[in-house]
Amino acid sequence: MPKSEIKPPDEFTSTMQQLVAEAEKTIASSRSNGRNGDSDSGEEMRAGFALLHARMEALERLLMNNAEAAATAEETETDGVKARLQKIDEHMMALRSTESVNHRLFNSLHQELNGYRDNFLRDSLQKPFIRDLVLLFDDLHTLSGQMQTAGAQGQWCSNLENSLHSLMEILQRMEVTEIESREMVDRTLHRVVSYEPADFQEEDGRIVMRLKRGFMWRQQVLRPEEVVAKRFG
Repeated sequence: MPKSEIKPPDEFTSTMQQLVAEAEKTIASSRSNGRNGDSDSGEEMRAGFALLHARMEALERLLMNNAEAAATAEETETDGVKARLQKIDEHMMALRSTESVNHRLFNSLHQELNGYRDNFLRDSLQKPFIRDLVLLFDDLHTLSGQMQTAGAQGQWCSNLENSLHSLMEILQRMEVTEIESREMVDRTLHRVVSYEPADFQEEDGRIVMRLKRGFMWRQQVLRPEEVVAKRFG
């Protein structure tokens, strides 16, 4: 920052002009008196120099005061600039903070939209295909049961079992898992097709037979398991 230029006040100029005039006046008086007033001239010159010295000291003090005032004004102005720069820096920090918050909100919204998109694609495209695979599993499982009941053996039975295992691996890769067998009925996982009478209260709700396998998809029930259970009373 450029320093302020210290200019001599008008009082300084006026005083210097007076000193010059008095000096010229004293010299002229000395020449006019000549030899007759050497002692008086000496006294006048000393008095003039004393007056000049006093005025020079006064001017020196005045200049020092003006210099101090100018320095103080410069420091005050510097402090003002620093304060303004501090405010600008605070505004910039606030803007960066706001930008960071907006960026996080944008990322959160972007992830949420991606989740909606993925869920929509899975529900509209994958789910019908998975349901068809589950129905295919039912048909193959039923056929396998019929062949075992008939006591059939050979390559056909082996191929059928291998097909069932391969189909289950495909379903697992698509996040489909079979509902584990349970002893008692769970209304969130089972659908009771029929009931058998129970002799004791403790047997109420006990699963007797599993008719059709149930499946979970992405931790949700894709199809409840169909069972036969006991009922007391």
